[in-house]
Amino acid sequence: MAWEYFGFSRSLEKQRTESPYTRINNAADISVIIIYFLVVLAVGVIAMVRTNRSTVGGFFLAGRSMVWWPIGASLFASNIGSGHFVGIAGTAAASGIAIGGFEWNALVVVIILGWLFVPIYIKAGVVTMPEYLKKRFGGQRIRIYLSVLSLFLYVFTKISADMFSGAIFIQQALGLNIYVAVIALLAITAVYTVTGGLAAVIYTDTLQTIIMVIGSFILMGFAFHEVGGYEKFEIRYMNAVPTIIGNISAECYEPRKDAFHIFRDPITGDLPWPGLVFGLTIQATWYWCTDQVIVQRCLSAKNLSHVKGGCILCGYLKLLPMFLMVFPGMISRILYTDVVACVVPEECNAYCGTKVGCSNIAYPKLVVDLMPNGLRGLMLSVMLASLMSSLTSIFNSASTLFTMDIYTKVRPRAKERELMIAGRVFIVFLIGVSIAWIPVVQSAQSGQLFDYIQSITSYLTPPVAAVFLLGMFCKRINEAGAFFGLTIGLLIGLSRMITEFIYGTGSCVNPTNCPTIICGVHYLYFGMILFLVSCILIVGISLMTKPIDDKHLYRLCWSLRNRTEERVDIDPDDWIEDHDDDDDGSKTDVAEPEKKTNMFKKALMGFCGLEESKKAPKLTPEQEAELKKQLTDTTEKPLWRNIVNVNALILLCVAAFFHGFFG
Repeated sequence: MAWEYFGFSRSLEKQRTESPYTRINNAADISVIIIYFLVVLAVGVIAMVRTNRSTVGGFFLAGRSMVWWPIGASLFASNIGSGHFVGIAGTAAASGIAIGGFEWNALVVVIILGWLFVPIYIKAGVVTMPEYLKKRFGGQRIRIYLSVLSLFLYVFTKISADMFSGAIFIQQALGLNIYVAVIALLAITAVYTVTGGLAAVIYTDTLQTIIMVIGSFILMGFAFHEVGGYEKFEIRYMNAVPTIIGNISAECYEPRKDAFHIFRDPITGDLPWPGLVFGLTIQATWYWCTDQVIVQRCLSAKNLSHVKGGCILCGYLKLLPMFLMVFPGMISRILYTDVVACVVPEECNAYCGTKVGCSNIAYPKLVVDLMPNGLRGLMLSVMLASLMSSLTSIFNSASTLFTMDIYTKVRPRAKERELMIAGRVFIVFLIGVSIAWIPVVQSAQSGQLFDYIQSITSYLTPPVAAVFLLGMFCKRINEAGAFFGLTIGLLIGLSRMITEFIYGTGSCVNPTNCPTIICGVHYLYFGMILFLVSCILIVGISLMTKPIDDKHLYRLCWSLRNRTEERVDIDPDDWIEDHDDDDDGSKTDVAEPEKKTNMFKKALMGFCGLEESKKAPKLTPEQEAELKKQLTDTTEKPLWRNIVNVNALILLCVAAFFHGFFG
């Protein structure tokens, strides 16, 4: 094909012999990138203008007006960050297709989310997950615990990992300093997160999902064309051995014999199948069913049928990473074996700046070396899209957690505008901490980014998954059992995580000195053990202490989900949306003179969704009850309920087929 005819130039052989960084400096690439940013900013601005962002419901839940297709696209885009493109492709290059099982596990768990968890969250009338636990168990300590833990996890596993992986790609493509590139991207990302709220994030996520899928399919086509199809791909991958190996053991540089199997030996496998089936499901339940980033999108839906439709769409999209990330990562090892599969520490350091291995550059190198001009710019846009969509989702949800679950403890009578400002300022603080954590991410888990993310998740989240599962489906669980189960489980998980950081995770060439009794258990097995211990503690302590009366649990547990009686909250809300009183507690009867606002301040407030607005008329008790009923309604039209149920069964059958075919 005459690529020059379309304005592209294809010079693969020349590119492979050039310097480590193929800089994007041609008109076609630059034009595509500029057009991409203009379109994304336009979508964000339109969503910003059309949405009420000056209220908690408008900024954090998009006014609960979203339909199924942007919800599904946003769930996918929020989950698939640049950490997936870099991390999944890198692990695939090192060890084969088993890492794709992490993505396909979600096909089952998103059904659990839409059919079991979200109906309870809607009936409970909550905005955040810690808020649900407060209503379910009472007290403040569980809610604060989960808020703080969630924010730590955002820093350790999401923001820092996404920024690092995005920086790897930008370094490969542009040759820029990693931290300069990260700060520039964060500045652009923060603009429409801070200004637009959840509605802007969801609509831009939808656009970016389309860009990610199209660009990734194009790259996959180029990659398979380069290796000669799937059959030759299998043969060539098994022979992809680096030429410089020194005196290193063959198991460190030869492809695994089970590289094309998802289910691997339970003892010797790098991803043992019991861990992949059970341990991973525990992690996935925490992430998909209790994590603020994911659940917040579902709570923005118009009704429960749209929630389920969004979950199904997300499930089908989660089929794609195996083909769009795993296979291209393995092909990158075939095409650039000495670089991607390097084992000699000095060689790896020369190629990618880290001695533990260079598998993380598998996908970025494929893009900058394989794609023609113009399309390379599109793929850079894809990586920027995945980075930005993931970060914007996390920033919005993190600010929600901080504002509603922590700041309201300090300022229980804060006005709505003060909460909006506090949430936006907190995003800036979160960014600074995440940048400082990047060096730790760079060297963990033999340089395999996705393994690092999953290992941290296995150490910290199983107790949280246990509390949500037992709290939702066993009404006998009480606050004492939940809190001590969380606390003791956290101490056990931290003992493993901190020990690994002290000793280092090592690599095949230079194994860690961490004691086998602590670090010798695979992280997925460790997650299973931690989950089981947490469940025993939660149930045991709950049975030894006083149960919670049913009147406090109406519509908070599965067995009491359809009760219509008025629920008596164990503790009152910390923050009330409408304040009739002044800060000193006195009533305001005299109308205050209208203050003049200068033009600059007025424009700034409008940009941030904090514009002055006339106080809405006070609702009567009957109107408030009707509004609350609408927001907590989970009824579905029979036709649409049947449609989503049938599609859920089809999705589960598809999941079973793919696991069987590649197992």
